[in-house]
Amino acid sequence: MTAAAPALRWSHVALNCADQKVTEEFYRRWFGFERARVVALDGGAEIIFLRQGDVYLELFATTDATPFAVSADGPVYHGIARHLAFQTDDLDAFLERVGDAIPVSLGPLKFDSFIAGWHSVWLTDPDGVIVEVSQGYRDADPADLLAAHVHSGPSA
Repeated sequence: MTAAAPALRWSHVALNCADQKVTEEFYRRWFGFERARVVALDGGAEIIFLRQGDVYLELFATTDATPFAVSADGPVYHGIARHLAFQTDDLDAFLERVGDAIPVSLGPLKFDSFIAGWHSVWLTDPDGVIVEVSQGYRDADPADLLAAHVHSGPSA
C-alpha cells in the first residue's frame, strides 16, 4: 500500500536584487506587498520576505549582472522563469495609477479571441524581472478541458 502524498501549497518566489530596498518599495507600492520577515545572514547581508495575501516574495541581494537581455513578456530560455503575473479587476485603472513610473515591455494586448475581456500588460521591475498584470482571465470549463484531453490523448 502506498502512502498518500503530503499536501503541498505554494510558498514563494525568490528574486535576486541589485538593491533590495528599491525592489521592496516597488512591490510594496505597486502590488501591495508588505514586509513579513527579515533573516540576517553572516557578513551583514539579509533576506527580505514580502507578503501579499498568500503570495510571498523572497528578496536576495546580488551584485552579479543579468547575463542576458530581457524584453517583451520575459526571457525564452528553458530553466528561467518567464515572468511574474498578477490579476486585477481594472487594468486601465492600474495603468493610469502607474503612469510612466514603470517601464512597459509589452502591451497592453487584448486576448478576446481566447477569452472575452482578457487583456494584459507586461512591465519591468527595478531588476529587469518582467511582471504581467492581467484582467479578465478565467479557467476553461471543466467539460472543455476533458474534451481537449480526450482528443489530444494523455501526456507522457
